Amino acid sequence: MGDSARRLTGLAVVTTAALAAVLATGAGPAERASAPPGFGRVDTVLAAAPEASGPPAPLPAASRAEPSPAPRRVTVPRVGLDAPVRPVGVTAEGDMAVPADPAVAGWYHYGPAPGGAEGSAVLVGHVDGETGDLGEFAALYRVRPGDRVQVGRAGAEPVAYRVTARTTVPKDALPDEAFRRSGPPVLTLITCAPPFTPEDGGYQANLIVVAEPLTS
Repeated sequence: MGDSARRLTGLAVVTTAALAAVLATGAGPAERASAPPGFGRVDTVLAAAPEASGPPAPLPAASRAEPSPAPRRVTVPRVGLDAPVRPVGVTAEGDMAVPADPAVAGWYHYGPAPGGAEGSAVLVGHVDGETGDLGEFAALYRVRPGDRVQVGRAGAEPVAYRVTARTTVPKDALPDEAFRRSGPPVLTLITCAPPFTPEDGGYQANLIVVAEPLTS
């Protein structure tokens, strides 16, 4: 199935509402029968831009700042996450595109890039594929506070973050602040989470992991 036909469950619609989408309708393996426990305060880390309202739409060319280096790879060494990153945008239906391959992460390139001076850089990925095989972002279920996240960038030095918070939200309740363009820089990683109900389109929640830049 192509990227244009894949949607991320619960990512808010590109309007002032939510980017409704559908993550891969995989088999819902038993090891993910329940969401992992949360830690930290995702709302506190992300809250910094009252003007935020859903994922940012494309900016007019004349108003775009000098582009930041694009991310090329994301790793979380302690849990074995290692995924190439490709830019994604929105489909013709206004949904956020997600790479069809669960081994690949998508960077929402209409928002900030990892390593930027401000805003929330968003990386998304499927937790599994249509066969039920685990995707790279399944490792987000095992992260702990303080885990190091590194993002390799095109033509620039990698940038490093430390995990500070994780939470699970219903698929229609992803916070708009996850896509903010201003405020302190953070890296926001998103995948799907249980419950898994095939008759309702698959996973019914999103797992959000937030990481803050390492200063040294």
